[in-house]
Amino acid sequence: MKTPIRRLAIRRALPGRRYRFAMLVALIFAGSAPADEVSGLLTIERVFAAPDLNGPSPKSVSISPDSRRITFLKGKDTDTLQQDLWEFDLERKEIRMLVDSAALVAGSEALSEEELARRERLRLVGQRGIVDYRFSPDGNTLLFPLNGDLFLYGLEDGEARQITRSDAGETDPKFSTTGRYVSFIREQNLFIYDIASGRERQLTTDGGGLIKNGMAEFIAQEEMDRYTGYWWSPDDSAIAYARVDESPIDIAERFEIYAEEFKVYEQRYPATGTPNAAIELGVVDLDSGKTRWMDLGEETDIYVPRVDWFPDSRHLAVQRQSRDQKTLELLKVAVANGKARVLLTETSDTWINLHNELRFLESRPQFVWWSERSGHAHLYLYDNDGELIRPLTRGAWDVVDGARARSAILHIDEDEGLLYFTATLDSPLERNVYVLALDGTGTPRRVSREPGWHRAEFAPDGEFYVDSFDSVTTPPQVAVRRPDGSLVAYIEANPLDDTHPYRPYLGRHPVTEFGTLEARDGQALHYRLKRPADLDDSRQWPVVVVVYGGPMGQRVTNRWSAGFEEVLLNNGFLVFSLDNRGTGYRGVEFDASLYRTLGHVEVVDQMVGVDYLRSLDIVDPDRVGVFGWSYGGYMVLMSMFQEPAAFAAGVSGAPVTDWALYDTHYTERYLGTPRNNAAGYEASSVFPHAAGLAGPLLIIHGMADDNVLFSHSTKLFKALQDHGLDFDVMTYPGSKHGLIRVPGTGTHAYRQILRFFRTHLQ
Repeated sequence: MKTPIRRLAIRRALPGRRYRFAMLVALIFAGSAPADEVSGLLTIERVFAAPDLNGPSPKSVSISPDSRRITFLKGKDTDTLQQDLWEFDLERKEIRMLVDSAALVAGSEALSEEELARRERLRLVGQRGIVDYRFSPDGNTLLFPLNGDLFLYGLEDGEARQITRSDAGETDPKFSTTGRYVSFIREQNLFIYDIASGRERQLTTDGGGLIKNGMAEFIAQEEMDRYTGYWWSPDDSAIAYARVDESPIDIAERFEIYAEEFKVYEQRYPATGTPNAAIELGVVDLDSGKTRWMDLGEETDIYVPRVDWFPDSRHLAVQRQSRDQKTLELLKVAVANGKARVLLTETSDTWINLHNELRFLESRPQFVWWSERSGHAHLYLYDNDGELIRPLTRGAWDVVDGARARSAILHIDEDEGLLYFTATLDSPLERNVYVLALDGTGTPRRVSREPGWHRAEFAPDGEFYVDSFDSVTTPPQVAVRRPDGSLVAYIEANPLDDTHPYRPYLGRHPVTEFGTLEARDGQALHYRLKRPADLDDSRQWPVVVVVYGGPMGQRVTNRWSAGFEEVLLNNGFLVFSLDNRGTGYRGVEFDASLYRTLGHVEVVDQMVGVDYLRSLDIVDPDRVGVFGWSYGGYMVLMSMFQEPAAFAAGVSGAPVTDWALYDTHYTERYLGTPRNNAAGYEASSVFPHAAGLAGPLLIIHGMADDNVLFSHSTKLFKALQDHGLDFDVMTYPGSKHGLIRVPGTGTHAYRQILRFFRTHLQ
């Protein structure tokens, strides 16, 4: 099990001055100069400073509905978190700023609690300026929220105008399908704005308190990747919306501790095994203003993870998931009378993964659907009455997207009979673009040229796509490409030349080694080992294992990195990661071993990685540390408690410690409920194992975390104290779950982690 099956060293010729690694470490140990003062070495402070080390990286790339424009967001050179709206001119191959966010809003932004919570769920914490935008259907206008209000920007006249002025703030703005209206949520109610007349109209009135109209509930946002609660009909005549009633959810007091005060929230937190919010689905007719409620079945203890419209504007396509998440049904719901019928049903002995892969064809009444029924994620063609026509893809690989909450179906060219999609066919460590005949004949052909990580956005007319690409040797690039993958132009080539922000550190860009080890059941576990380009292999070095380990938590990928792992390398550590069973994107069998018990199979697999490290001549077997955040923080605890001899030190960030304290949808997917799997919850908790702690442990947590509540760590503090065990703590007043992504707290937290590993591993 210690012998690697495959090892691939990826190296790059690195120009510029080189520093001997052994000399550097000697300086550190001698106290002559700390590593962050040595020229050419990446520091924690520089990781968070401007300009962005990754280079000018366009984000949220979008192509206009008329396929004439490409727009994107980009941080300022002086402040990477302050984002502006930019455009790439397809004809002139030039970029220009469209909207300077600082020019529209002076001073600090005032955002509602609801918007702050949405940004936390969307992993946009700390970002400012324009963080989201949408095209009008004709492609001539852009809609974006800024400082709690909504703005329209005319692409023809270059003018931005504010269309809402409310202290309450607006969230989740959209254009209607034909572009006559702008819709949004204000004070938990659904509104529309008539663009021609400039008048607002409120469509729901009972929102407030425990009732939320048109909004995604906490579980939908945090665990189902659904961030909206309303959907426009294709003909603009109606809006389907969710009415969320949180009254069934138990009240739990949650404390947020700040530097000079604390706040107490009576939060409706759906802890595992307890009631969820009640969800109703209505359709409001714009002419009459009346809502008709849809019949989603007699069983009300369900999830509604996705809602779409059929092209006829007379039916809804609703995905209904059972509470135990072993069944997912696609419903066809008639808007006229609210009656539903089941088109297809997916079942599993463990759990059903959700997806964004429902795509209706325009030329005939058919749709493409995604399923893991074969043991791998593949696409299937159905008619609109739910009859299977044929499988479209097959094999021991998965059709998956390259970014969170996106679709793997990129484009369907119905005239040519072609389907473009993202998958792992060449390697689970990569995401590549493929094309396949829609009639199911032939085999997929790879479109993307470079090995690595591709996220593609196709133009509506299919004439080109925007390829966002990176790899271990290539920082993020954004290019316009033809459907065959050939280059049209770079929006951002991002070369590692003398002007690139990473250039001073390029000489020490790490060598990355990929390989596989064998799990106990024979499945291959991918690992990644980073080492300095000029490693002195005549001596043994300490290693930090960076772990996540949880479901859909793949870390070992062929992607660019310029962050804290490189700082660790510069300070005399090797960095290792292994994707244990359950981390996703490898098929159903690879994940199913987590079912009913967490924190055991994952630790067994991580020990395969530790055993491999200890077999290497360049690794000091007595100086292996481990660091992880969130589920990774939980993995640090379970690994150190169950395998006390494996790790010389560990840092656990924002850890789950007791799954009974976590939410319904995530926890019950893998463990069931505390009532029907009490033994699994007990075994998956850290507390039965806590007495096993032997090495130094640092626990970090934000004191206002509303995802993994701070009580997870306070309960652990007490347990370790009761066992008479020593440990270190660093808490952050007022900080949420994503504190390491925020410059202030992130810089400080990473400094503590580095200090801790220096103390205990060097």
